[in-house]
Amino acid sequence: MRAIVSLLISLSFLGLSCRRATRVAAVVKPPRPSAYELQLGKDVYQRYCVGCHGDTGAGDGFNSFSLDPHPRDLGDPAFQKSKSNVDLSDAIRRGGAGVGLTSLMPPWGHTIDDRHINAVVLYIRSLRR
Repeated sequence: MRAIVSLLISLSFLGLSCRRATRVAAVVKPPRPSAYELQLGKDVYQRYCVGCHGDTGAGDGFNSFSLDPHPRDLGDPAFQKSKSNVDLSDAIRRGGAGVGLTSLMPPWGHTIDDRHINAVVLYIRSLRR
């Protein structure tokens, strides 16, 4: 009987210590992108995105005024907060129609590889105002 009681007490302490360990979680920030990654993203952005989204991502590129709806302001803090990196890369890869938005944004997934799409996403994050 004492062995059972002592086993139950041991298990309860073990359970408490496990619960405490899960409550304390470290906040881990993702590493900052390197200058090379940002430059790579900027180069790809300048080639494929600037015509509609503009140099600063404000949606004021030279093609934007003939588009309805106008391109999104990529630097808008509310937009940046509402979209994950996966959301952004998916929109670049599949285009507007592929993610339930306008078909005026073309899908770039067959033109730009994953590495460069990820670099563009990092660059878009740097446009936040």
